[in-house]
Amino acid sequence: MTTPSRLLIPLLLLLSPAMVWASAGGERLDLTASWVGFAALAIFVVAYALVMAEEFTHLRKSKPVILAAGVIWAMIAIVYANHGLTHAAEMAVRHNLLEYAELMLFLLVAMTYINAMDERNVFEALRSWLVKKGYGFRKLFWITGVLAFFISPIADNLTTALLMCAVVMAVGGDNTKFVLLACINIVVAANAGGAFSPFGDITTLMVWQKGIDTPQGTVAFATFFALFIPSLVNWLVPAALMMFAVPDEHPEGGGESVSMKRGARRIIVLFLLTIVTAVSFHNFMHLPPVIGMLTGLSYLQFFGYYLKKTVHLELGMTKDQFLTEVEHDEALGSLPTFNVFNKIARAEWDTLLFFYGVVLCVGGLGFIGYLAMASEVMYVDWGATNANIMVGILSAIVDNIPVMFAVLTMMPDMSMGQWLLVTLTAGVGGSLLSIGSAAGVALMGQARGKYTFFGHLKWAPVIGLGYAASIVVHMWVNSSVF
Repeated sequence: MTTPSRLLIPLLLLLSPAMVWASAGGERLDLTASWVGFAALAIFVVAYALVMAEEFTHLRKSKPVILAAGVIWAMIAIVYANHGLTHAAEMAVRHNLLEYAELMLFLLVAMTYINAMDERNVFEALRSWLVKKGYGFRKLFWITGVLAFFISPIADNLTTALLMCAVVMAVGGDNTKFVLLACINIVVAANAGGAFSPFGDITTLMVWQKGIDTPQGTVAFATFFALFIPSLVNWLVPAALMMFAVPDEHPEGGGESVSMKRGARRIIVLFLLTIVTAVSFHNFMHLPPVIGMLTGLSYLQFFGYYLKKTVHLELGMTKDQFLTEVEHDEALGSLPTFNVFNKIARAEWDTLLFFYGVVLCVGGLGFIGYLAMASEVMYVDWGATNANIMVGILSAIVDNIPVMFAVLTMMPDMSMGQWLLVTLTAGVGGSLLSIGSAAGVALMGQARGKYTFFGHLKWAPVIGLGYAASIVVHMWVNSSVF
């Protein structure tokens, strides 16, 4: 270890949450070489191995990390209590819980809107429209890719990927080669599209909500749009190469026509208004974006009340006619009506609870001191650029959520360009393997037997070329913020 590296260790430790809370509580214990530290690492590794094996074990990914989080912090609390530092662990946990709560509530509102649009047949109507057009395989390859790239910045990349895959499966039929290539293209496009928007991926949301200050200014909402061209390159390079392998065939069109339910377009508008509210609260009033999102949830609640009170319009009746018909046919009175809380109940609770477990686990490892050690190796010895590139490669194996949370916990002193680089690599790095992103894992289940791990792996070099190209383009186009 070089002398400069040794001199920077105290500074790096100050950047960890552990030292922040120690300054308030008085003292911090270095547990990196203790049985607690080794046990915590082992528990986290085992828990995450179970997460990665979810496809085979069918054990929901939230279960092992929630258990691991509880055990890790229990061990830390016992050791600190034995040293007379009764409240140190409590203060650190509360800090992590606050970070989690902001992100969880933000995501919960976004998921509620997505489920509301799904219930109003927004996505199904889009799918049926594309199927009925009867496009050729190559044209459909590009259409689904373009839609995945531009829908994922607004919706999440998982929902976008599932929607586009449904289209591909509906028209692809038994053409395994087309389905495989189209699914790979969708995964890459959805992940790339989510990288240039604070709403497109959890990692970008985490960076935005953190409000990171750099020598070039704060990483604000509009800052992420500087990643548009690099993200576009990340998708276009592999898509252009894969296109030549797509069968030049023309499937039969057809399919059932699906129309959006009443209020669908207004819910889309309300969702966009909610995004504007969240951004405004953060940029102009310096409030957490989650406050704006929860305010936007009330828009949907009031509109849901309106839909419930005017359910007769969906049946083409006046209110009096509807009430008269209900008297004669009680079944009409029990018709399912729009209910916001039903949409909240349908949120991806496994994902939200998985996120809780990850935040607490990584926070515990940071409190022990391991993230400071990792920060020293990555951002001091390797350099910021190499470290951020490695973050992307690591996110192809490990979910990008714990990877990005670890980086934010380390909080290395980087330029705005480097923060954008790690946001880009963490978002698109998961495309290198089918298990590297939620979109890839979901599509392996949806297109089982056609889109597979090894099928995706075959095209990994091409995807890697896009990954490298996006980094080069970012460092060139956004050179002014490095």
